[in-house]
Amino acid sequence: MVGVYGRALAAVGAALLLCAPGGQATGKSPGWAIAAVDQGSRRVLVLQSAEELMPYQGPDRLPVWWSWSADREPELADLRPARSWTDPDEAKSRVRQGRRHLIATASGGLAVVVDTATRRVRWAADLGAAANPHSIELLPDGNVAVAASTGGWVRLYAASQGPRAARYADHPLPGAHGVQWDERTGLLWALGEDALVALRVGGTPAEPALTPVRRVPLPDRGGHDLAPVLAEPGRFWVSTLRHLYRYDPAADTFAPVRLADPAAERDVKSIGDEPFTGRLLTVAPDHQGSCDWCTSVITLHRPEGVRVLRGARLYKARWWSAL
Repeated sequence: MVGVYGRALAAVGAALLLCAPGGQATGKSPGWAIAAVDQGSRRVLVLQSAEELMPYQGPDRLPVWWSWSADREPELADLRPARSWTDPDEAKSRVRQGRRHLIATASGGLAVVVDTATRRVRWAADLGAAANPHSIELLPDGNVAVAASTGGWVRLYAASQGPRAARYADHPLPGAHGVQWDERTGLLWALGEDALVALRVGGTPAEPALTPVRRVPLPDRGGHDLAPVLAEPGRFWVSTLRHLYRYDPAADTFAPVRLADPAAERDVKSIGDEPFTGRLLTVAPDHQGSCDWCTSVITLHRPEGVRVLRGARLYKARWWSAL
C-alpha cells in the first residue's frame, strides 16, 4: 500500500514540479516552491525553490511565482477581510480532482479555499477572531476541516455544498492548532494542546459527522504543527513548544527529531520535508521586533541553511507540495 501511494505521489509530484502555482509551465525550478505566510504584507507568497531564494534580500525583490491576499478579492467583501484576514496563519497546497487549491486561515477569523489557476474563491467563512482559526484541510469530497486554537474545536464544514456553506460537524479539542487528512486510512487527524486525535468522517457531504476513534497524549504540551511526512506516507510531523517529533500511527510512537542545532527544535510553527530530497523546512519566531510570534527567516535542515526574507513577518512556510 505504501509503495503504491509513494509511486502515485512521485508521479503527481514530478508533473506538478514543472508547473507554477497558477498553472503556467516553467521547467526552471531545481526544487519545490515554498508557500510563506507573511503577516506583514497580509499575503500568501509562493516563492521559488529554497536554492533560488539565495540571491534575494527583500520582500519587494523576492522570486514570487504567485501571491494571494483576501484584501484584494472583491468577492470576499461580505466577510470583511480588513478584519477577518488579520494575521494570516496557515497556507497549504492541495490538489483535488486535478486542480490545485490554496487553503488558508487567519487569526482574524477567515478560512478560505482558492483555485490557484482561476483565483476563484471556492469556499470561505468568517469564523470570528474569538475562535482564532489556526489550520485548515481540504477533504477529497470538497468539504473543509478547520482547527481553532482559542475556540478549542475542530470543525468539518460542508464546503462542497457552496461557496458560503455554513453547516458543520464539530469535535471539542482544547488548543486545536493542526488538522490533516490521511487518505490511506480515511481519518482526519487533529492536534491540540496536549493530544493528537483521529476522527472518522461520516454522514454525507451535505451533513457531515465526526466520530473520535483515537486519542493519543503528546509527549509534552503545547502541540502546534501537524504535517504529513511526505517521505513516509501515513506518518506525521508534530511540533510542540519544546520539541519536534515524527509520529507513526501504526506503531503509536513519537520519535524525537534531532536537528543540528537543538534550539531549532523549539517553538516551531511549521515543519515539512521536501518531496524526493527529505530536506526539512522549519519556521520559528525570532522574538524580535513588534511581532513576537513572527520571523523573517526560513530555516533549512539536512543540509543546514537559512533564507532571510528581509522585512517579512513570517508565521509559517511550507513546501508547495502535491497533496
